Amino acid sequence: MESKEFTFKGMTLNGFLMLTLSLLLLPLSLAAVIEGGIRLDADQCSGAWLMLLGVLLLVAFIVMLCGFIRVEPNEARVMMFFGKYKGTFTRVGFCWVNPFINTKRLSFRARNIDAEPIKVNDKSGNPVMIGMMLVWRLKDTYKAIFEIDSESMAQPSADSEKMKTRNLMMAFERFVRIQGDAALRHVAGQYAYDTLDDDKETQTLRENSEEINRLLVQTLDERLEMAGIEILEARINYLAYAPEIAAVMLRRQQASAIISAREKIVEGAVSMVDMALKQLGEKGVVELDEDKKAAMVSNLMVVLCSENGTQPVVNSGTPNA
Repeated sequence: MESKEFTFKGMTLNGFLMLTLSLLLLPLSLAAVIEGGIRLDADQCSGAWLMLLGVLLLVAFIVMLCGFIRVEPNEARVMMFFGKYKGTFTRVGFCWVNPFINTKRLSFRARNIDAEPIKVNDKSGNPVMIGMMLVWRLKDTYKAIFEIDSESMAQPSADSEKMKTRNLMMAFERFVRIQGDAALRHVAGQYAYDTLDDDKETQTLRENSEEINRLLVQTLDERLEMAGIEILEARINYLAYAPEIAAVMLRRQQASAIISAREKIVEGAVSMVDMALKQLGEKGVVELDEDKKAAMVSNLMVVLCSENGTQPVVNSGTPNA
């Protein structure tokens, strides 16, 4: 979507110079009113004109006070003249502009959101709890003000400009939170929490965090483009099975770990038995027929694969009758 934002090109004057001039108008207006009141008795016409001049100077002083704006680093002012967008003012400093121009103050500073974990269904249909952290900021003031209904989202505030700006930015944050939840549900639904087998090529929420974070940033950028908001960083910071299946999945993980450990034990035991039989045959320690080999293999496998320590039975020979 093409941006309609452009830089404000209207008249801008030094704020300190205009402040000095406006302060001069106040004593001049008071002096004109007083002098006009004094002259009313002697010359009613000139006295009335002086009083009128004093009133006009006082009105000019009040109007000039409405034209002062202050812009800090990473801030901007959206300038509107009777509802028409006149540009975005970003020059840092104290300036004076047309007092009939209405301004809205926005911040380009980065803001952080630590979203509470939400329950979603992964690709396998398992309910999981997933949370994210994201960093965002405004990048397009026109879209932020005019493309979304930011005014109605903002809470009513006092007349303080600082409070109005704060409530407006909080309205943007609520918009980001809602879109962030939707994006997180969409991304989490494309991946399984974990693989149920040894397929290492399948991407999962637990193993492929960097790839999922990049997809999350991309999805959020697409959703927030309409509001002129840019995502600087988005990361999954919490991931767990939902409480209703957490115990079952823990037992499955324990079973998988036990099976893997058993496979390693059996593999090592077979290797050791094979090595023992080969060395006994090569060195001629003892000659074993097939039955004795089978018995030896069975005994060695029991000893090597047993979880508890084995108690050997020593044959001390046949007792005399």
